[in-house]
Amino acid sequence: MAGFRNGRGRDNRPPQGQPQQAPYGYDAAPPPPARQQWPQQGQGQAPYGQQGAPQGGQRPYGEPEYFGDPYGQQHPHAVTANNPGHTQMFSVDDPYGPATDHHAGAAPVPTGPRLHWKALLSGIVLRPADTFLRTRDHAVWGPALIVTFLYGLLAIFGFDTAREEAIDATLSTAIPYVLMTALGFVVGGLILGAVTHTLARQLGGDGAWQPTVGLSMLVMSITDAPRLVFALFLGGENGLVQVIGWLTWLAAGALFTVMVSRSHDLPWPKALGASAIQLVALLSLIKLGTL
Repeated sequence: MAGFRNGRGRDNRPPQGQPQQAPYGYDAAPPPPARQQWPQQGQGQAPYGQQGAPQGGQRPYGEPEYFGDPYGQQHPHAVTANNPGHTQMFSVDDPYGPATDHHAGAAPVPTGPRLHWKALLSGIVLRPADTFLRTRDHAVWGPALIVTFLYGLLAIFGFDTAREEAIDATLSTAIPYVLMTALGFVVGGLILGAVTHTLARQLGGDGAWQPTVGLSMLVMSITDAPRLVFALFLGGENGLVQVIGWLTWLAAGALFTVMVSRSHDLPWPKALGASAIQLVALLSLIKLGTL
């Protein structure tokens, strides 16, 4: 009788609808989830193992949301994207543009093979802008050294005093004298071309030093060739030779400006300023030496 009065014995379960109290020291169990109302048989119930998706894209109670709505609207390629054999492609836009673009001075990048020496020499006179552009990335050491050396061999005969000394000297003395003069012109052309290249880079140019130096040597030799031809026969102090000398010096200034402009992507005022020292040196050493 005592056991029945204390609630123990025949029915020790808590009243229906009230959770059972956990013993001292243990956490209470969470309440059971609400029972889901399953459709009755014959009301569109899906077969076993093939539960249909709820209407309206709603998820069943307790379904995780780790990967978004599995029943929502998907892109046509989302079914196979990022699966084995169907990796989704992506691209990264470069804010600075393609790496092959030329931005220095909006000049096109030269293409084509190296010019033959005949095309190079004739192009400097007939097509200077196109020739200088095509050779801006090609060294022209062979034609530059040979043409400058030949020019130096004959340049000594364009000065009246030097020509008389070379003619009056013996052959064993004249040959070393002429050869040293030719080498002096080659070395001087290299130094002046290097100065022109350095000034062009200081003014914002982006050209290479080998084409600049080689082309400057060719311009120096080719532009002074007409004056030298007349000076060999008429002498350096002849009035016609002096006029030709000044005209060829102006032509050299124009060619130097075009060459530096094309080789270094510079506007013509900066290109002229970069070649100013070389022009002044040519005027004082060659032109003024005969006037």
